[in-house]
Amino acid sequence: MNSLNLSKDNKYRLSYLYLLLSIFGAILPMLSNFQFAMDYGASFDIVNFIQLANANPAAESISRDLLIGASAVFIWIVNESQKLEIKNMWIVYIGTFLIAFAFSAPFFLFLRERRLIEINNLN
Repeated sequence: MNSLNLSKDNKYRLSYLYLLLSIFGAILPMLSNFQFAMDYGASFDIVNFIQLANANPAAESISRDLLIGASAVFIWIVNESQKLEIKNMWIVYIGTFLIAFAFSAPFFLFLRERRLIEINNLN
């Protein structure tokens, strides 16, 4: 097997690893969100959620880290998706705010790898 095919196989494997991470990135935060709703009321009180996410220095550190890191990566995602003309980006955009960034970032990487494979196959 030549290195080109091996590289292509690795890109497919990598894309599926990103897809698997996006599935976990959807399930695990949603389980916590469901637990929050069960513990604090069926309606999702975003103000209470943010207060609890900043309830102590450790939680505050993680919240700020995610806010800054996710914001920077989201800007890159928008730019990269336009540059590569990636399809189905609405899933990433909506998923970021309705599911979790832990879902949308790896899902974007899945879409990006698949697009790079597609571009490579065209050349």
